Amino acid sequence: MPRMKWPLRSGRPCVQIVLTLAADGQIFPRTVLADTGAGSLTAGIELILEEDDCLLCGGNPEQLATLGGAYVGSFPIYILPVQLPALGFAQNVRVVGVPSVPAGFDGIACFSFLNRFHYGNFGDPGVFGLES
Repeated sequence: MPRMKWPLRSGRPCVQIVLTLAADGQIFPRTVLADTGAGSLTAGIELILEEDDCLLCGGNPEQLATLGGAYVGSFPIYILPVQLPALGFAQNVRVVGVPSVPAGFDGIACFSFLNRFHYGNFGDPGVFGLES
């Protein structure tokens, strides 16, 4: 099983995803906070990113999501292609665009995204990883 691990960022777990810029097709890596407490398995969203990043990657708002945790209100949902190349993951994912994200991160990976994989520190308390 392929496995990817990332060092903790400010003591918090993170994952690096790859998006694609609409203008020129260049890869656009984003480091997101891995937050199993963000959303439920059935919430219908997998990532929370800055709305500007969603637009840079060619996102068109599909509908609105009403959030009520760290973000309160209605925010646009985008369908964006997301990759984790080392894990062979490349799928369209439901992403909520918000005005700002946690300091030091480019967004949040919600429980429904993380739950696609085996996740944890795999015996190393200084990292967070995903395994397909």
